[in-house]
Amino acid sequence: MSRVIAIFNQKGGVGKTTTCTSLGSYLSYLGKKVLIVDLDPQYNATTGLGVLNLHGKTVYDALIGREEASRVIRKTQLANLDILPASPDLSGSLIELIDVEDREVQLKNVLGGLQSGYDFILIDLGPSVNLLTINGLMAADEVIIPVQCEYYSLEGLSQLLETINLIEEHLDHPLHVLGALLTMYDKRERLSREVAKEIRHRFPYKVFDIEIPRSVSLAEAPSFKKPIMFHAPQSPGAVAYERLAREILGEEPPEPEEKEESPVLHSMPEFRAPEKREEGPVRQREPERVPEPEPEPEEVREPEIEEDPGPLMIIIHDEEEEEMGNLDYPQDRQT
Repeated sequence: MSRVIAIFNQKGGVGKTTTCTSLGSYLSYLGKKVLIVDLDPQYNATTGLGVLNLHGKTVYDALIGREEASRVIRKTQLANLDILPASPDLSGSLIELIDVEDREVQLKNVLGGLQSGYDFILIDLGPSVNLLTINGLMAADEVIIPVQCEYYSLEGLSQLLETINLIEEHLDHPLHVLGALLTMYDKRERLSREVAKEIRHRFPYKVFDIEIPRSVSLAEAPSFKKPIMFHAPQSPGAVAYERLAREILGEEPPEPEEKEESPVLHSMPEFRAPEKREEGPVRQREPERVPEPEPEPEEVREPEIEEDPGPLMIIIHDEEEEEMGNLDYPQDRQT
């Protein structure tokens, strides 16, 4: 029998779909047969794995009994990874399943005939508590809770655990909390460190050892319609999800391989410094004589030409003017 794990948190934007697709990819990479069930009407897991199935059969047809689940399953880019795709029509099942008997276990009945063919079935749930969410939790045996390293995530944890307790009590379905997964963790931020410390101290269930870092590669991988292991396999986010897959399988992460010396280096000749030859006394080299700079020629100045002051003007004082006025000139005499 396969392990059926639901990726659940009623808060949006915590990395549920990224965790579902990335974890499923690395479980299949490690040799496990994996089926991803996209139970979110936003169908991000479907498009993120490069499956475009808007006009084909989806999990909606399997839920309402229109089509067998085995005929709805689609292949992905990985040989061991299949998906039960979704579409926007899935939101219509919220209305169509209201009058159906045992509406809470419709998905469990759908997956009953598929469990023998897979080692893991991962269910991607939407960011709400509705009939689809209850179907996903009733079909699962274990739950992984992605928790974003921010303050509001701490407030939503108590409500999330209360929802799980209500399903166990009223629907008589035991759910095992596999662990809380810290996502969007940034060790440089004080808030991330404090939230991670608080969750590890107060969360009543297991918290996974690995933290999923805030990574640009994880955010942009869905736009390329590829899982992170194909888009950026050496990125911190990809390495973290591989370690998560190994932690779930109970395997230790592989140690980094030691780099072997290149055989070319051994075939190269050994280089030695040239030996110093004995020589006679070293003659000191006379310093080169630098020619003295020639004196610059003195600047020849042209003689300054004084401006012509113009005709001389004689200023006659008043007294002299009166005396001169008394003089008789020949032209003034009467003839």
